[in-house]
This record gives sequence, structure tokens and C-alpha cells, in this order.
Amino acid sequence: MRFRASDVAHATGGRLIGPDVDIDGASFDTRDLIAGMLFVPVVAERDGHEFIADAATNGAAATLTERGDGHEFLTSINVASTTDAFGALARWLRSTDHHAPQVVVGVTGSVGKTTTKDLVASALASHGVHAAVASLNNDLGVPSTIVNAPDRIPVIVCEMGMRGLGQISRLCDVAHPDIGVVTRVGAAHTELLGGLDDVATAKAELVQALPASGTAVLNSDDDLVVAMAILTTADVVTYGSRGDVRAETLDIDYLGCHRVIVRSPWGSSELRIPVPGAHMVSNTLAAAAVCGVVTGSLDGLGAVEAVSLSSHRMRTVDLGRCIVVDDSYNANPTSMVAALDALASMDVDRRVAVLGAMAEIADSDEQHRNIAAEAAQRGIDVVAVGTSAYGQPPVEDVIGALREVTAGSRRVGIIVKASRSAQLETVAAEIISAFRP
Repeated sequence: MRFRASDVAHATGGRLIGPDVDIDGASFDTRDLIAGMLFVPVVAERDGHEFIADAATNGAAATLTERGDGHEFLTSINVASTTDAFGALARWLRSTDHHAPQVVVGVTGSVGKTTTKDLVASALASHGVHAAVASLNNDLGVPSTIVNAPDRIPVIVCEMGMRGLGQISRLCDVAHPDIGVVTRVGAAHTELLGGLDDVATAKAELVQALPASGTAVLNSDDDLVVAMAILTTADVVTYGSRGDVRAETLDIDYLGCHRVIVRSPWGSSELRIPVPGAHMVSNTLAAAAVCGVVTGSLDGLGAVEAVSLSSHRMRTVDLGRCIVVDDSYNANPTSMVAALDALASMDVDRRVAVLGAMAEIADSDEQHRNIAAEAAQRGIDVVAVGTSAYGQPPVEDVIGALREVTAGSRRVGIIVKASRSAQLETVAAEIISAFRP
């Protein structure tokens, strides 16, 4: 969005220091900053104010600052907190007529947030949409999504994560979503929150924030999610096997990808979902529901067949004898089981899960053992990396272990998954390289 430095001062209650320049968008990372943007120096492990000079060199038009004197060569807006000010700027742009989008969609859930966000954006591409990049879903990510959208774009899709009660409420106070999608409540961040009921309470903040004119899009196959319907005066659309939007599976190919007919109040659509797993059918139904609510039809849903998902999320590479799925971005017990189910649905004669640790979950040891048992029930071998929590010693030579496990197999399916902290994306890349013909 395009605005002026004086607009930033007005929106944030800050003090303008220097010329009132034109600004186009914002970034809190100088590596991503484009000339003409506002720089947002975040005070975290490193103080972003140390990089204001770099931002100026890269062409920033102005900077927020918590330092009273501003910057010698760059228009500055002095504020009490740069993070809070970034949210205030996004809130102002969201509500200002010549900037505001027609619709804001918020997406949350313990699993499937980013993938569902990508699918929604794909389904609405022909309508005009701007979506969060990757997993920008926190107090910096949601403002970034809004501030960097084109002026008066028809739809903005915001991903909303949480690490505690009240965070999604704060994000909703910035984004003011018209449509709220809740995918699932699972054992993510339970170490921080407690049990599933507490996770559900946190996720329900999105539903509670919707206006009466809005729509809650809820997964009918998750009792904790569908129960959120009573918390809102907005319309409610459900999706899933018991929902308003449902899928009939026509076939499943050798990669585990489903061809389905989606049936909804807005008509039907047949498509092939280009990502393996039954959980991807559920995510696609969420996108179909949003598409129907926004456009009144499912005409755009076919674009999902060519969806480009964010990095390291069910990226499927068919190498002939070996199919590798890089799902290494993050993991919790719910998403782990979904990934194992996707692997089990592949037409292969050997299946291997390369697994790292799951972080921020309560009863961690038990949860890891449960995943090992789930893998065994599906006939999936586990190769553990960096953790012994799956009941076996971690391997140092992943490629060697895989070659040993898969020796003599006609076709092999391998999935790589762990929490972000395990950084298994490098392992996934090594596997793809090693097994490439």
C-alpha cells in the first residue's frame, strides 16, 4: 500500500522527523527491503536499529525508530514501540477507504494454516488476492501482509498463529477479518498452553472477532472446531465429511494425490489435488468454502490444481524409483499422523519416514513414542535424526541408512518431517540429491 510518512505518524501517534516522503510498503528485514519501503527496526535478540543505515543504503524511504533523534539521512517516525506501531499502521490502512481491501480472510489452526492459506489464495487468484508470504503469521507477519498488499485489493488472506492466549485477538484487532477459517485443533504449543481445550480457546479468538456480517468457516470433522459456531453471530459454513462443503473422492493416484468432486451450496467442481494425503482434501474444502463465500461460485477452485505451496510443505518430488516428500517445515502429533497417512497412501512397496523432534508439545516423550507406533501400524520404517525420542538411536548417515532400508525395493516413498527447530530441510535436499537418477 502507498502512504506518506505523515500518515505513519498519524496512525501510530508518533513524531515525524524529516521530510514527509512517499512510502510504498514496509519491511522489518533489510534483506527483503525494496526501495521506497518503510523500515521497521524490531528490538529482539538483535536490535534492528543497528540496521537502519543498511536500510537507508538499500533505498528505504523512511524508518520507524524508538530512538528520539531519528536518523541523519532518513525520514524517521519516533514511536514508543516499533512492533506496536507496525500493527497500528496496518490497522489504520485496513480501515481507511482508499487503502482498505474489500475482504480480509484470517486462517488459523494447529495444522494446515499455511497450506490452507496458499489454497485459498490460489482459488481466489482470478478474483484478486494478496496473501501472507510463507508463514508470516505473528505480530510482525500480519501487519506485513496488510501493509504490503496493493491498495484496495479485493481480498487479503492473513495467516494467524499463536503462542498463547490473546495473541490471535491482537492479530484480529489489526486485521479485522471478515472471514475466519479454523482448520484443526491439535497438540501444537501444548507445552505453552496446557491441553487441547486451551488450544481451542486460543484458536476460537478468530471466530469471536468476526463481525455479524462475516462468516466463520469451520472444519466439521473436528468437534472442538465445529463447537466454535456458538461463539459468533457471524454466518457459519462448515466443511468436511459432515459439512456444507464436502468431497467425493473419485480416485487416488500412485503419489497419493486425490481426484475429487467438491459439492457445495454454490455448485460442484471436479479437480485433482496436486499434493498427497487425505488432509489435503480437507484443506482444499476450506479453500472451496472461502471461494464460495467470497465469489458466490466455485469457478476459481480449479486453480488449486496448479497451486504453489510455501516451501517445505508436502513438496513432492517424483524421482522414478523414489518419491520424496519434503514436509520439513514444522510438525506436531496431529500433522505427523496426517503425513504418515499420506505416505501410506502412496503406491510404493517400501515407505520410510525420516523424522526429527517435535517441539513445544506436552508429554513429549509419550507423543514421540506414539508417532513411532503410528508409523509401525502403517508399515512405515522410521529413520530418526537428531533425537532418540522415537525409541531408536538417531542416525548420523541418513543417506546410508536409507539406502540400507530401501535396498531391493521396486519403488520407495520417503517423507521428511520435524519441527522447525530441527532444520531437516537440509536433510530433505540431501535425500533428493542422493536419490536423483
